[in-house]
Order: sequence, then structure tokens, then C-alpha cells
Amino acid sequence: MNSIGLIKFLTSNMLTDFICSFFLRMLEFVHIQKTTKNIVNLKEITKPIHGDLNCVDKVIKSHLSSDIPVINQISTYILNSGGKKMRPIFHLLLAGLDGEITESNHDVASIIEFIHTATLLHDDVVDQSTKRRNIQTANAVFGNSASILVGDFLYSRSFQMMVKIDNMNVMKVLADATNKISEGEVLQLINSHNPQINESQYFEVIEFKTAKLFEACGKIAAIINKKDQNQVELYSTIGKHFGIIFQLADDILDYSGNSNEIGKNIGDDLREGKVTLPLILTIKMSNSKDRGILTNAIKTGDINYLPSIVSLIKKSGAIDEIKEIANQHLNKIETLLDGNHNKKYQDSLLKLARFSLLRSV
Repeated sequence: MNSIGLIKFLTSNMLTDFICSFFLRMLEFVHIQKTTKNIVNLKEITKPIHGDLNCVDKVIKSHLSSDIPVINQISTYILNSGGKKMRPIFHLLLAGLDGEITESNHDVASIIEFIHTATLLHDDVVDQSTKRRNIQTANAVFGNSASILVGDFLYSRSFQMMVKIDNMNVMKVLADATNKISEGEVLQLINSHNPQINESQYFEVIEFKTAKLFEACGKIAAIINKKDQNQVELYSTIGKHFGIIFQLADDILDYSGNSNEIGKNIGDDLREGKVTLPLILTIKMSNSKDRGILTNAIKTGDINYLPSIVSLIKKSGAIDEIKEIANQHLNKIETLLDGNHNKKYQDSLLKLARFSLLRSV
């Protein structure tokens, strides 16, 4: 598309229609393959913030509404989608931990969800992914250019929403987090197809690309409730540990989960050359012959290696070791929450952390 064509696209209804179509596709699948126990647990976890999550849905709807009917349909669909909204849930629970949940928290939760969705759009283009949430990715359906443009739209819309909050500290946290997420994605790209990546480099990537947004959820919860710097750092640290648990569980599932359960193709990380902890630990624990197989698989991204890689990971005991690492972060969250807090929010936060880890069990 030349520059004139791009300008016409941006100034026409085509962009609006595409945004609508994308949100319909991204949000239409609910993970019906989840066990009843996990569904019940998540509903139980969110009981203290049930009304607040409804408010978040209304904020999202209001910022997607338009005179164009299909956008209003999308807003209604979002409210009824049944998506997990882990980051908004985490932010709201922390806001209620030692304070009150206000309209500003509803706005922040919506902004964070928009930022997260924008990162997914861009990630899928970079990774050439074809499946997410058990449906085709936006780039697979509409092409890379349109997907990137919609990701940019969501970023810009989230910053428009920040202005309403009128708090420079909140804007700084969100701006810094968004920047760190981008740096994390670049680091991951640089590290791709490199079997020499070590644990330290891996954790640097996931702290940037995943944990930083959870840290922001925590920091802003404390800032809006006018807590002191110690409390801001406490909530931020809880967010960091939570984000690490969340990513560790995701990385485990890519080699031990079910495609319908995780909503994407098993082995996508291998195909994309992502050197995640299951591979790093398995290489470290393997003999020379097996290391050769792992190294070739990482360098080539050949999905035909997947059965052998899954077998080697299982044989190595790497998954159990990763679960133990995740449990250590869970224990740290439990220690940090061991204080005089609002019990119903404290209990829900602990259950949410356990729920995130149990996805990989």
C-alpha cells in the first residue's frame, strides 16, 4: 500500500470496520475447555469486584461506541464475552486491599486491557502467529499492516483515556510500562533462535514483556489511593511476582498443554524460536546427544522436532523445576500479603495467584 492509499484507508470507514471486526474475532471465544473447578474458582475470586468489573465493561463499551451500529454491537459483545481480564482483576483487587475502588480504577483497568490487547496484535505480527484464543489471529485474517494499525489505534486510545484521570504519576507509570514492554519484545526478538540464552536473560525478557504491566497495575492501585512510596513499591513487587508466575505457567503450557485449552497452537514458541525456560533447563540437564537435538530445534524452529522436544522436556524434569520456581514466587506473594489488609481482597489476590499457577498443573 502506497502513502496515498494508506491515508485514504486511515481517513475512511474501512479502519473503523476493521477495528470492529478485529474485536469481534479476538473476544468471541470463551475457554469452554477449562475445567469446572477453574471456572468456579475464577468466579469466586472476583466476587468482591463483580460490580467493578461490570463498570470496567461499561468503560470499554463507552470508548468503543459510535454512531456506527457495529461498534455498539462489539461493546455489548465485550461485556458478554466472559474473558478472564486478569490484569483488570489484579488491579481492582489491589485497589481494594487497603483502600477503596473508584471510577479512576475502572478507567485504569480499561486502559490496561487496551494496552495489553495492543501488544497482542503487534506480537502476533512479529511472531507470524495464526491462532490465538482458539480463533485465527487478526494478522492471519486481515494482514499484517491492518493489524499493526489497529494496535497503534488501541495504544493511542488508551493514552486519550489517561488524560481523563489527570494524574501525572499514573501517566508516567503507564508510559514507562508500555516502553518496557516494547523493550522486552525487542529483547525476545534478539534472543530468538539462540540456544545459548540463559536463565538470567530469560527472566529479563519476561520481567519486561509480562511482569511490567502487572507491576503497573499494582503501582497505580497504590497511587490512586494516595499511599506512600513504601506501599507503592509493595504493590509493585506483588505485581512483579504475579507476572512471573503468569508467564511461567504460559511457557509450561506451550509444551505440556492442550491446544484447545491454551487457545493457540502447541509448539508456537518453538516455531517462533522463543527460548523459554522449559528449553533452557532441559538443555542444561541433557546429555550431549539430546542437547544437539534441542539446539537444532531452536536454531531452525522446525515444528517437526516438537514430539522429540516434548519428550526430552518431560524426561528432564524441567517442568517440575519450573513449577517449583513459580511456587517460590507464590510464597513471596503470600509473605508480602501477610499483614493487616482487607481480608476479602487479600484472600482473592492469593486465590488469583494460585489460579494462575494451577493453569499449568
